[in-house]
Amino acid sequence: MKKKLRNITGLTLIEILIAIVISSLMMLAMFTSYTIVNSTYRQVTDRAKISQAGRDLVGQVLREIRMAGFKYLNDDIAATNEHNPIKITSGTGLGGTCDKLEIVYGGVDYDSTETDVNKRYTFQRYKITYECEKSDQTQGDGFKILKSKQRWESGAWTKTGGLSPEGLYEKEFVLDYVQDFIFVPHDEDGKIITGTPFTPDNNRAYDVRTVDVGLILRSTKEFYRKERKASGVIRKIVSLTSGRDISEEDKYLRDIITVTANARNVGLD
Repeated sequence: MKKKLRNITGLTLIEILIAIVISSLMMLAMFTSYTIVNSTYRQVTDRAKISQAGRDLVGQVLREIRMAGFKYLNDDIAATNEHNPIKITSGTGLGGTCDKLEIVYGGVDYDSTETDVNKRYTFQRYKITYECEKSDQTQGDGFKILKSKQRWESGAWTKTGGLSPEGLYEKEFVLDYVQDFIFVPHDEDGKIITGTPFTPDNNRAYDVRTVDVGLILRSTKEFYRKERKASGVIRKIVSLTSGRDISEEDKYLRDIITVTANARNVGLD
């Protein structure tokens, strides 16, 4: 009987402790692998989200710059300095203001209830504005981009009136966590149109042929484990003079987007 009981004896305390240690090491290894994979996946998705958001905005700006100066045939609206196709108000960069872009183009309203065919068409003038305000989300310096669409009516820009006022709006939120937004106009010879600075004045408002667009976005959360330095990133991407550099040591990711837009309707007779 004693021999039989000895053969069916359970695990000893040392064996149980060894099993617990081995199981713990295996679980720790699995948790570490999961943490690394999850962190890498988060970084990839965060980078993709930032890049996609910036490219969506820049793509929209490109399309609207191409519309600048467009008019329908027989457009009878008297042109003024308020109708200059592209106006760029230069900012000071991070810690101050980003650039402001105003785009003006022509449109038309069609009234099918009008019995006189010649009066069914009413020419319009629209202005799209991109501007920045201080961000409420970023810690320290940063911008949020706002967009407006207005109509020229009775000698002033307004967001109401016309047949389709629902298409007009003022300072709608577009994008946050912006470090800088820059626009640089060039003439037909490829030279920068200087002004105050990089602002076409009324005499050169129709000389714009291309516009360099530079956008810098920052990640919403810390991205790197160690602090990194991003120095002079603006100067490298657009043809600017000094004064718009970004040189911050932190753990945030910054995505830099730069493109050149062709103002194909500006300067046409």
